[in-house]
Amino acid sequence: MGEIFHHDGRPVAFSPRRVLKQVIELYEAEGWKPVIAPEFEFYFIAKPEDYVSEFQPPSGRAGLTRETLHPMGLDAIDRFDDLFVALYSACEAQGLQIGTLTQEAGPAQYEVNFNHSDALDAADRAFLFKRTMRRIGLDHGVVASFMAKPYKTHYGSAMHLHQNVLDLETGDNLFADEAGDSDWLRSHVAGLQTYLPQAMPLFAPYPNSYRRFARYLSSPINTHWGHDNRSVGFRVPVSPRKARRVENRVPGADVNPYLAIAASLACGYLGMKHGLQPDKALDSDAYKSNEQELPTNYWVALEIMERCDPLRDVLGDSFITLLSNIKNYEYEEFDMLITPWEREHLLLNV
Repeated sequence: MGEIFHHDGRPVAFSPRRVLKQVIELYEAEGWKPVIAPEFEFYFIAKPEDYVSEFQPPSGRAGLTRETLHPMGLDAIDRFDDLFVALYSACEAQGLQIGTLTQEAGPAQYEVNFNHSDALDAADRAFLFKRTMRRIGLDHGVVASFMAKPYKTHYGSAMHLHQNVLDLETGDNLFADEAGDSDWLRSHVAGLQTYLPQAMPLFAPYPNSYRRFARYLSSPINTHWGHDNRSVGFRVPVSPRKARRVENRVPGADVNPYLAIAASLACGYLGMKHGLQPDKALDSDAYKSNEQELPTNYWVALEIMERCDPLRDVLGDSFITLLSNIKNYEYEEFDMLITPWEREHLLLNV
């Protein structure tokens, strides 16, 4: 979470925290202040003996390795009560301002919500939270994993981003007016619809990230938007005028918080700056739509991002170039691996 500077004091343009600051400065130049509230999903996993076998959920206080999958259930939280008490104590000591805790749909899968704050503070707190959660988990005999898809048959984990924009001078929420959703909100959504697919390497940064985007598993597969619709990529929750916001449901829990928040705000900024208009809000099941689909693998996502000049302008040309080089190297290394599936199905059968 530190920043890097040249010897003459100039900030290094591709430092992740600097990339986010650069986007915030663009908002400030327009008289706007972005506000962010992340939600983190994560799994507790029994400490693995190796990295070959499939992960297993921990037993918890009840001695059960698989809790009954009751989302929002209190009993599953109670089974790790000591761990959560330690987590909240550590977060309070660091001023991380985390809010509610809920059980999610997977075995030993949970979600922590953050209180809203300015974008840079939200990224700092999200970064520290991930480190804190992992350490508290190890102290209590489990691995706290922010992998986007640790289990092949269970739900993935996301970092949903609730975002809105205030008027710097008045403090008013630009996303709502007397009639409901404002034109600013609609343009912000349109920017997300237009540019998020081109920024996917910042929302899905690893090969595992793309396994999360599966139909009917609570993760978006396209860029539709709607009101209180949890099947779309961009949800506008039911809320009063002061709290009107957009929830970006695309980022995985495995993201770099600085880069994911920067990219999400960059997309919205481009929409607001150029007065883009979204399509009609969807009030049906987005999983039944094959339109506006997100990139489904990292090679396609990288290629699209590298060609997107507006994102290069907002996030920085040197940053996009460096990120592309690093990710191409990572993915080439990944593609050289021989998987257990290949050994099982091809060794004696081809």
